[in-house]
Amino acid sequence: MYFFYRLFSAAAMIFLAPYYLLRGWRRGESAQAFRERLGSVPAEISAQASQAAASGANAIWIHAVSVGEVLAAKPMVDGLRTKFPNRPIFVSTTTETGQRLARERLVNTDGVFYFPLDWVVPVRRALRGICPSAVIVMETEIWPNFLREARRSSIPVIFANARISPKSFARFKRWEFLVGPFFAETLQDAALFLPQTPEDASRLAAMGASTQKTETIGNLKYDAEPPQLSAFASWLEQQIRQQERWPVIVAGSIVAGEEDAVIAAYDMVQRQWRHTLLILAPRKPDRFESAAKLSAEGGWKVLRRSQLDLSLPLDEEVDILVLDSIGELAALYSFADMTFVGGSLVASGGHNILEPAWFSRPPVFGTSMENFQDMANQFLDGRAGVQVASAQSLGKTWIQLIENSALRDAMGKSALTIAERNRGTAQRSLDRIAPLIEETAKGPGA
Repeated sequence: MYFFYRLFSAAAMIFLAPYYLLRGWRRGESAQAFRERLGSVPAEISAQASQAAASGANAIWIHAVSVGEVLAAKPMVDGLRTKFPNRPIFVSTTTETGQRLARERLVNTDGVFYFPLDWVVPVRRALRGICPSAVIVMETEIWPNFLREARRSSIPVIFANARISPKSFARFKRWEFLVGPFFAETLQDAALFLPQTPEDASRLAAMGASTQKTETIGNLKYDAEPPQLSAFASWLEQQIRQQERWPVIVAGSIVAGEEDAVIAAYDMVQRQWRHTLLILAPRKPDRFESAAKLSAEGGWKVLRRSQLDLSLPLDEEVDILVLDSIGELAALYSFADMTFVGGSLVASGGHNILEPAWFSRPPVFGTSMENFQDMANQFLDGRAGVQVASAQSLGKTWIQLIENSALRDAMGKSALTIAERNRGTAQRSLDRIAPLIEETAKGPGA
């Protein structure tokens, strides 16, 4: 089966290479980004990696697909920097937004680049360019050619914060008769799996991962640190206080199909509290324009983050502020009165509800939380969050929490307690990963 996959991936490059080239051009990516996808590691990274390998301190390569994985990787990166101060740490991403956030947030890395396409030639070029002591893949992005070539080069690949969603597992079971043996063979090429929950471990085992190489660790997202207020966040907080805007609602990680529901729920609040401000944060850049347009169509005065001049006051007539930026959302929960975490009112699997909890704000979220089910269950069982099924129930929940400050505060305290008591995954992960890195002190193939 692997032979056929290798042929398929090689043939697919005929179509994928022009696709990535055209997509990158449309998004304004540099030509270097395309070369990196073809395995050409940036010269400065390759030079640093070669120098480190010559001294026996091979680099550590962390792969984080996009924004969520980048944020989860931060405590891991910081722990590895402390444990291995002499080894370069490089981070790859798949998406442009992940790339930008990694450069901004992962200050303890020595370089950021794009992950190679899963074709033998780019994979081999990238592995030679980095010459890593280990590759740590955040969550579970499985690339057969990459895993096979890494194993052949004696480079251990570790899946940290590993997760298999019920949706992904159901899809695997549906096609297991065809792809089951291939997946089992592919997963044997990995050195270690560190799943978030026992359910994730069970699904990995059913897909073919070795139970001897699997240890349930917990969720790295609990170990993330609350962000500091940026210049924008500080300015906005000051404007809100000066203008006595209340309540402030932060609806974050909103995906396609949720904007109308959030705006309708906001309308319910606005009818009672005319000075309400809604901060609407789409999850992906391709929704920035649509979110602003949908908000304006409702008759609201809308302003986009990109239109702000921080040397001037915020327009007091603004009803909805669309956060059309990356990496600024989490800090805004610190002065939110009400919250909503999106990707959950539509069948999208949900997003991280810890960000409001860091600031003792109870997260409100929808019924689609498959990607964070264990976390959602803890918050619901601990009366630290509220799950809603519609725009009407979202609006009613916001109104209830606005009117009952004692309930809101109690839930906020419980949310912070849950966030704090689950910390420690980064250190447990590091304890399991460090020996694999140390075993390759002489570099791949030694």
